[in-house]
Amino acid sequence: MTKRIFNFAAGPCTLPLSTLEKAAAEFVEYGGSGMSLFEMSHRGKQYDAVHNQALESLREVFGVPDTFEILFLQGGATLQFGMVPMNLRAEGKTFEFVNTGAWAKKAISDAKKVGPTRVVWTDEANKFTRMPKAAELKAGADAAYLHVTSNETIGGIEFSEYPDTGAVPLVADMSSDILSRPVPFARFALIYAGAQKNLGPAGNTIVIIRKDVLEQCREDMPAYLAYKSHVPDKSMYNTPAVFAIYMMKLNLDWVKSVGGLAEMDQRAGRRAGILYSAIDGSGGWFRSPVDAASRSRMNVVFRLPSEELEEKFIGEAGKAEMSGLKGHRSVGGCRASMYNAMPVEGAERLAQFMADFQKRNA
Repeated sequence: MTKRIFNFAAGPCTLPLSTLEKAAAEFVEYGGSGMSLFEMSHRGKQYDAVHNQALESLREVFGVPDTFEILFLQGGATLQFGMVPMNLRAEGKTFEFVNTGAWAKKAISDAKKVGPTRVVWTDEANKFTRMPKAAELKAGADAAYLHVTSNETIGGIEFSEYPDTGAVPLVADMSSDILSRPVPFARFALIYAGAQKNLGPAGNTIVIIRKDVLEQCREDMPAYLAYKSHVPDKSMYNTPAVFAIYMMKLNLDWVKSVGGLAEMDQRAGRRAGILYSAIDGSGGWFRSPVDAASRSRMNVVFRLPSEELEEKFIGEAGKAEMSGLKGHRSVGGCRASMYNAMPVEGAERLAQFMADFQKRNA
C-alpha cells in the first residue's frame, strides 16, 4: 500500500500499518490450516492460543496486577453503563458519579434505572470545560462506588490525577485513553473500555475488575450480565468477538515492539504538545475552550473565529489528506483525535496546516 491518510476521527481508531498488513496476510488462511481463523471453532486450539495471548499481552503491557481479572466482553462501554451498577448494587448503597460530559451523563442515566444515584461533582454550568481536581472529590459513606470518565472525547478533557476514594470502590470508563499512560491500579476497583480507540477495532470490550470486588458482585441477573459468568472460561462463556480480539492481540504485539506503555505515554504527550502549541501560538485565532490543566491528550478540541472558517478548514484539511476533524455535532468546532497508532508526523502535519490556513485566512 502506497497511500495512507491521517485519520483524526474520534473512533474507531487508526491502526498501525504493520498490524493491518499482518492481518491481511493471515486473513484467508491462518497458520497453514487451510482456513481462516474466523471460520474456526472458538473452542479450538488455534483460537484458544490467540485468545490467551491477548489476555496475557494486555496484562503485561498495561501492567495489570494479579489481583485483577481481565474480561473480554461485548456491547461496548455502553453495555457497561448498565452492567456496572447491576453487578455492584447493594442494599442501602448509592451509585455516585462525577459528571464530566456526554459519556458520563449516559452512564448516569443508565445507573438511575438500576438504583439510587447521586452526582457528587459536575461542571455542566460551564459546559464541561474542566475535570475536577482529586481534592474536590470525596466519596460518601453510603456509596456503592464512585464512577469517573477518564477522558471525555466530545469535550476534550482528561483526568490528570485520579481521586483516592479509600474503601469506596473507584470505577472508571477509560474507553478513549486506555493504554495511553500508566494507571495507579491500587486506586481502582473496576476499569472498563471499548477497544476501538487505542486497542483495536470495534467489537471487544475490556473489563478489568479487582478480585475481591468480583467476589461481592451480584448474580441475580441474566447470566451474560453477571461478571462472575465470564471468569471460569476466560471470557468464553459465549462466542467471543474473535476478529476484534485477534486484532487487539496483533496491536499489542506492535505496542510491545515499539517500546510498550512508556512509549505510548511519550508519544501521546508529543502529539498533544505539538497541537496545543499551535493553538496557543496562534494569537487567539485558534482557541481551545477547555481549561489548560484538563486538556485531553487524546482529543484536542479547538475553535476558529467563525463557523464558516471552521467548515472551510475541515474541507481543505480533507483535501490535504487529513480526515475526521469535524467536532461532535453537539458542540461543533474542530476536534483532532490522536490515539496510540497516530504517528507524531500526523500532529506535525496538522500543526503546519493550521499555521498555513491562518496565514491565508486571517
